[in-house]
Amino acid sequence: MTKRTSAKYKIDRRMGENIWGRPKSPVNRRDYGPGQHGQRRKGKLSDFGIQLRAKQKLKGYYGDLTEKQFRRIYGEAERVKGDTGENLIGLLERRLDAVVYRAKFVPTVFAARQFVNHGHVLVNGKRVNIPSYRVKEGDVIEVRDKSKQMVAVLEAVQLAERDVPDYIEADHSKMTATFVRTPSLGDVPYPVVMEPNLVVEFYAKN
Repeated sequence: MTKRTSAKYKIDRRMGENIWGRPKSPVNRRDYGPGQHGQRRKGKLSDFGIQLRAKQKLKGYYGDLTEKQFRRIYGEAERVKGDTGENLIGLLERRLDAVVYRAKFVPTVFAARQFVNHGHVLVNGKRVNIPSYRVKEGDVIEVRDKSKQMVAVLEAVQLAERDVPDYIEADHSKMTATFVRTPSLGDVPYPVVMEPNLVVEFYAKN
């Protein structure tokens, strides 16, 4: 399991953006960075700084993945035919924890990782407890019977702050979701602008 090295709201503060679109994000109240020097006027970022920030934002969005994990996914995206940035988004969205989050079985992507880790999720009828498990088109993801009445699950389904995207078909009465297709960048409902092209530029130069 990837160690959660920083609280999700700290990531928001560091980026100066509400990257998950949550109503409780501190960025909604103060848009400066954390710490005693957070209110100092921000200097203009270099090209490297802009690219690094785009990488950190995308990496943070998916549960603050480790650099090793993220770099490995990027390497796969680079090897596959097509646009590397689009491939990267597609691979990230095919992670089991991302699909569980998108299907609104849990309130946050951090909760999704824990939910999968604790064995609450079935893929095509078989229990899978690896958050990075890669879902294929047509796979059916289901909340285990014993877990369907968990308070966190029932509350997540009612969340009005986000909708299930059209590349996932979710049936909340049965707590099942089908991964219909791999999305492109324009299909993914990010609350903020993600720039995988800058991530590609970052890794190309570093």
